[in-house]
Amino acid sequence: MDTKLVVQAQRGDEEAFASLAVAVGDRLHAVAHRILRDTSLAEDATQQALLSIWRDLPQLRDPAQFDAWSYRLLVRACYAEGRRTRTWSPDLRLLPADEPTTGEGMSAVVDRDQLDRGFRRLSIDHRAVVVLHHYLDLPLETVAETLGIPIGTVRSRLHHAMRGLRAALEADARPTVREATR
Repeated sequence: MDTKLVVQAQRGDEEAFASLAVAVGDRLHAVAHRILRDTSLAEDATQQALLSIWRDLPQLRDPAQFDAWSYRLLVRACYAEGRRTRTWSPDLRLLPADEPTTGEGMSAVVDRDQLDRGFRRLSIDHRAVVVLHHYLDLPLETVAETLGIPIGTVRSRLHHAMRGLRAALEADARPTVREATR
């Protein structure tokens, strides 16, 4: 991130903040979508995070830490959105980063669907750790700092999340009683 742009926005430059929001908005939305697994919730969380960034930006001590700080605000907004009671509705939109790059065919769609179902079974705490570590490729220490939790908690959540994903995938792969009796 361009720290000069962050400093200008900290001083109240609305154009600099608009440029900053455009620069990080899609990335924040992609992370929120991966955590919340719902486009509408992700849009709300992203909007809330951008409002928090605007409001709290003058208090950011180190402009070089803007990315980690903005992810922290985004994860908090995701937690808040995740706590809200909403009825589930199918969300079939693909994010540009999720679109297949090659003709992967039906097996890729099935694999992605199974992974998505398993990911939805995880708590938001577990999803946040998986997304920050595996999707954003942040080291565990940075994930801990971003979430404001001890590194041991990050390791524990990542372990349980991966175990939960494996269990969900294995459960989906097992034949149902009806299929086994045929």
